[in-house]
Amino acid sequence: MKQGLSLRVSQHLALTPQLQQSIRLLQLSTLELSQEVEQMLDENPFLEIAEEAAVREDFGLEQTDTPVSQDIREFESATVSVATGSDTAVATSQNDAESSAESSTESSQEPALEESWEGDGSVESSPDDSEWGGDAPARKNNLDDSDAEASDLTGAHVSLQDYLHRQALALRLSEVDRAALHFLIESLNDDGYLEDTLASLAAGLAGNDLEQAEELEQHFAITLKLLQHMEPAGVGARNLAECLRLQLRDAEPSDETRAALAMCQQPMELLAKRDVKRLAHLCGFAEDVIKGAIAVIARLDPKPGRRFVNVERNLIVPDVIVVKSGRGFKVSLNREVMPRLRVQDMYANALKQHKGQGGQALQQRLQEARWFIKNIQQRFDTILRVSSAIVERQKNFFTHGELAMRPLVLREIADELGLHESTISRVTTAKYMSTPFGTFELKYFFGSALGTETGGNASSTAVRALIKQFVASESAKKPLSDNQIAEMLKEQGIECARRTVAKYREALRIAPASLRKAL
Repeated sequence: MKQGLSLRVSQHLALTPQLQQSIRLLQLSTLELSQEVEQMLDENPFLEIAEEAAVREDFGLEQTDTPVSQDIREFESATVSVATGSDTAVATSQNDAESSAESSTESSQEPALEESWEGDGSVESSPDDSEWGGDAPARKNNLDDSDAEASDLTGAHVSLQDYLHRQALALRLSEVDRAALHFLIESLNDDGYLEDTLASLAAGLAGNDLEQAEELEQHFAITLKLLQHMEPAGVGARNLAECLRLQLRDAEPSDETRAALAMCQQPMELLAKRDVKRLAHLCGFAEDVIKGAIAVIARLDPKPGRRFVNVERNLIVPDVIVVKSGRGFKVSLNREVMPRLRVQDMYANALKQHKGQGGQALQQRLQEARWFIKNIQQRFDTILRVSSAIVERQKNFFTHGELAMRPLVLREIADELGLHESTISRVTTAKYMSTPFGTFELKYFFGSALGTETGGNASSTAVRALIKQFVASESAKKPLSDNQIAEMLKEQGIECARRTVAKYREALRIAPASLRKAL
């Protein structure tokens, strides 16, 4: 085999660390971005939060060939005005124009540096998102406990177990029974149900000692009856039927109550289907009484412990704000979610003066800080461009509502902006837009197309809005079936099969016609 040398030219795609960071920041939500900024502030000493609008960063960034460093825009006051029938144009307010003119005058007076960085060293933003999240620090006041505000008192969370333990303190029980009751309370799930059998709970404590397991099971059986008499009614039930029976136990005696108790002895599928004739035959009551009993059961709580669950409430903070401006709409970034960052001047100056004293690692951290600021700017710039293109395509929605939504796919926006579909998908995920009709995720404005009799297309979002409108105006005694809704859509010129109607109805969380019927 003869050895030789050859020269070959080839191209390959490489994801630099800067580009990888840009892609990762692009797909983060507002809350995740806030956490990422906090982590970077802790790790990188050259990064800090700007108290005021940061001046243009004077320290250069090494030039790279990555697309991220080529297309960074200055958008501190970026707003986009979308006018009816016109192309998208970038517009800035008069005050922002004056401030940018002043900053450019100041920068022209400074001596030029060999290395310059295109882009502002800050991204204007808001206090961190912990104000809105569940991790916000508790408010402190100078009032005594007796003068605590009502909002603070109501905000205190009490779990189901704590609520039941307080009631158990009023019971006179032996030490063994009190321990057994405590164990049963701690074994309840979030809905207030006891999922495990008494035998399995006793076996888990006693192990291989069968005699002790039987004794524990007896104590559990006694304390379970005490537990099932506590508030809220229905707690400690093993299944849904028992939960309903426990709540009906204290109800006023009547034919409907007795019929409801009898219905709870039957399979729950019959009650779910509202099979009045079958239930009347099995329970031995008239159909009118069965209908009244179903109404009684509908007022019961199938999950008595759910009200005590501490549900974390996260407010949705929009990334983009759309307001009506004349005959068009103005799209602007929400400054409340844009982190205000800059490079620490003191550290950067010190590093610049001592470049040759083993500061290569620190120089890399400084470059990472500048990359991070520029990638955040690139993230919000891309969100603004995509949002502006969406508003331009869906102008009818912002004027007339969801019934006027037009079909739109990711490929259309990607082709218009010269981006890849995966980039558009990352931008529209977990990003929200505030509109005159409410706050929506950017993905909400994309929908498939359904054919019409005129040869055009109708958006699936508009079809779902029509279905919701039809169901809202239907007769409670004769609700519309999926076939009838499909026929009504056909009258509107929209070709939609019954299965498609059923899929959209389930997506809207609308029950079938049999369950919507008023008895």
